[in-house]
Formats: sequence, structure tokens, C-alpha cells
Amino acid sequence: QVQLVESGGGLVQAGGSLRLACTTSGRTFSMWAMTVGWFRSAPGKERELLASITWNAGNTYYADSLNGRLTISRDSAKNTAYLEMNTLNAEDTAVYYCAARNFGRSITAAHDVDYWGQGTQVTVSS
Repeated sequence: QVQLVESGGGLVQAGGSLRLACTTSGRTFSMWAMTVGWFRSAPGKERELLASITWNAGNTYYADSLNGRLTISRDSAKNTAYLEMNTLNAEDTAVYYCAARNFGRSITAAHDVDYWGQGTQVTVSS
């Protein structure tokens, strides 16, 4: 079992940037075989995949809709994944979730996920 805990959310001004962190615990020795992703969920909208990264090779995926405003990374020594977002706007207001999938399988949607974090709220003020 792997536990995921997000941090770094809060109130951000429009045009600003933030970095979210996802700290893993539990069977962290199995992280090398996992894919970690970031999703967000806004009121009235489906949970949206933003980006993912394979823990071992560091291969990344980004949703086209975010227009290059994201950077996903991981620090294996700290068992932590990160999501950096820039040029934030009100439409980025949402709960942001860290997620992981076993055995190096890709994450393409919420139904692929084996583990979820509890989420962190990001609110962008104009």
C-alpha cells in the first residue's frame, strides 16, 4: 500500500504560480515501478488529468489543454513528486489530487488510478 499526501495549495493571485508536492509513504520501495499523476476537480466538472510521470524513467505526459503551463517532476530521494503551474487564472481554481498507478502502467484517466491523495485546494483570485 502507498499513501499520498499533497501540499502546497492555497490562495494564489491570478498570473502567479505555485508548486504542489505529493509526498509518498508506505511501500515506497515500489515507487520505482509506479506512474504518478496529478488531477484536478472543479465544481460541476469531471476530474481532469493534468500530467503524469513514470517514477523510474521520468517520462512525462501533459494535457494539451494546459498550454504548456505545467511542469511535473519527482525527487526519488525525497519520495516526492511535484507539479508546478504558472500563469494561473480563475479557471485553475480546483482541488488538486495526486495519484499513482502500479507496475509502470500509464495513467490516462481517473479509472486507471490505484492510489489517491486526499487533495489540496487551490484558489486563484482575480
